[in-house]
Amino acid sequence: MLLCARGYFARVHGVNQLLKAFLQKTKCHCQVLNLGAGMDTTFWKLKDEDLLPSKYFEIDFPMIVTRKLHNIKNKPLLSKPIVELHSEDMLHMDGHTLDSKRYAIIGADLRDLSELEEKLKKCNMNTQLPTLLITECVLVYMTPEQSANLLKWASNTFETAMLINYEQVNMGDRFGQIMIENLRRRQCDLAGVETCKSLESQKERLLANGWETACAVNMMELYSRLPRAEVSRIESLEFLDEMELLEQLMQHYCLCWATRGGQELGLKEISC
Repeated sequence: MLLCARGYFARVHGVNQLLKAFLQKTKCHCQVLNLGAGMDTTFWKLKDEDLLPSKYFEIDFPMIVTRKLHNIKNKPLLSKPIVELHSEDMLHMDGHTLDSKRYAIIGADLRDLSELEEKLKKCNMNTQLPTLLITECVLVYMTPEQSANLLKWASNTFETAMLINYEQVNMGDRFGQIMIENLRRRQCDLAGVETCKSLESQKERLLANGWETACAVNMMELYSRLPRAEVSRIESLEFLDEMELLEQLMQHYCLCWATRGGQELGLKEISC
């Protein structure tokens, strides 16, 4: 847990920095697609900070979406902000979908692109808007062909777009192999691990699938860039005498981002 806490902080900080930079560049006249969103609460945080995009989409397996919708229905802290944004006739919810003017949750398999696109269009996805796509430990669970198809679909569908991807890297060394073996024992197979060989292979995958720029940084490097006051606060809450293990772990996760179009918005200037 100690190792995960610092990695979690670095990941959240990095993703949020890129997300907010995109929102600022587009002045929130954009849409966000969180692919494999799980129980993520970014929509509510953005609303509290008055940074909501034109529309925020979340996509995950129907089983996950059903559980999230149940939580929203039964927790006023989650449901009230959504209701506040819409009149009753503009809010539609069923077992696998919630759709409203500013927020949508969709149950779909990201490997089935025709189904994904159909459901997004039903929820009024606008391909003309600058679009940010977020994938956190999602692509690595797909085969390389499946993740390549998703990346191509995204780059072909939106003329102006940015992608943020967080997942494993440097998985070809001994530490990476131990990680793979440990996950396999838990019946968790990383079907796309061959694309996670290095920061270069991560960038090359993005460029090969229609993205015009690509950047990647491992989480240890990102952690070293964090505001010192925040790092001191986190480190004061935990005792850790295995810094070498921390560094090894964080060197095996990375944050990647890519852009397509948006020169007039300055998307290529975004970094973390």
